[in-house]
Amino acid sequence: MTEIILASASPRRRELLDQIGIRYDVKVADVDESSVAGESADEMVVRLAALKAETIWQASDKTRPVLGSDTLGELQGQLLVKPVDFAHAHEMLSAMSGAWHRILSAVAVRNEHGMNTALSESKVWFRHLSDEEIKQYWNSGEPQDKAGSYAIQGLGAVFVERIEGSYSGIMGLPLFETGQLLRKVSVSVT
Repeated sequence: MTEIILASASPRRRELLDQIGIRYDVKVADVDESSVAGESADEMVVRLAALKAETIWQASDKTRPVLGSDTLGELQGQLLVKPVDFAHAHEMLSAMSGAWHRILSAVAVRNEHGMNTALSESKVWFRHLSDEEIKQYWNSGEPQDKAGSYAIQGLGAVFVERIEGSYSGIMGLPLFETGQLLRKVSVSVT
């Protein structure tokens, strides 16, 4: 018997829930992920996590909690999105080179008692990257569908000199906050 519904298609979120022994079904929330005028990155990521959880909750039989999550990167006030092409990826990776950027991961759990949310903020410092390294990384195929043009759990890990915060949050699901919210709705978390 599954304990929750995961409102995400992300294989990384599934891996992280598997890691902590949570049984789940996956239902993908088809929501508009556009930003709202005047909304900060922190507000946006929490809103999107809650929107995903609420969308799937409303379509469910309302017997199991729904977990929604969203992750955004931000560098100097600019969102780190999925690259449209090599030039865009090069621009983002070059800007992150030798600098800190923020990764915001929000978690939302919706059940019959309402919505609970939590926000995890982590900081990632990239070592200096050469144009050739960026080109080789792009050619690996990994950054082409990743927000910020990298995956910390993949080849992109070699660019990360240090982090402050949650490694699992950088991957897309902060396990500390997820565990806290699941315990609130009586889901056993080791």
